[in-house]
Amino acid sequence: MTTRYWRPAKAVRELSARDERFARLVEVVGRPSVELRPSTFESISRSIAYQQLAGAAASAIWGRVTALFPDDGFEPRAVLRKRDTTYRKAGLSGAKTKSIKDLARHITAGHVDPEALSSMEDADVIESLTQVWGIGAWSAQMHLMFSLGRMDVWPVLDLGVRNGYAKFMGAKAAPTAKQLEPRGDPHRPYRSIFAWYMWRVHDVGEWTP
Repeated sequence: MTTRYWRPAKAVRELSARDERFARLVEVVGRPSVELRPSTFESISRSIAYQQLAGAAASAIWGRVTALFPDDGFEPRAVLRKRDTTYRKAGLSGAKTKSIKDLARHITAGHVDPEALSSMEDADVIESLTQVWGIGAWSAQMHLMFSLGRMDVWPVLDLGVRNGYAKFMGAKAAPTAKQLEPRGDPHRPYRSIFAWYMWRVHDVGEWTP
């Protein structure tokens, strides 16, 4: 499988031309080069497993989970055959086990097709994925951005984006999701790229808006 990357050079140039402050942030942070994960059952399950965990802890748990399938591979029917307690012993929470198994059921029933998501509109991708127990709008948006490579996703539910936006703007408090929603409009059709930089602004020490 060919490795795909998120390299939005045109988007960065256009956003920089619109906002001198953004252009300065690009100079400090650099340009995005993000490897896109394939849109598969395994990649969506991985996203579920990684929710609300630090990267190292999530990686260790996910490694133990996938090691449970040396022969069958991490496939929906194989996942459904194992008991919940097996996943718990690997470190996967009960809620995440339930979510991954529900995703497996939706796929085996033909209600969700991970490979078909790439040809669907953003709203339809979100509607398809949020059928699954435990997958909300945020998780679906992360799949849009980091598997499907969509350029105009605005993840206002993400606390890191909201806090980053506050720092970027020099505000004392982070906006609510409702407040942040319209503030993404000036950055269309590249709100995904702008959001990525709102995460990265946390890596910058002193920042003067």
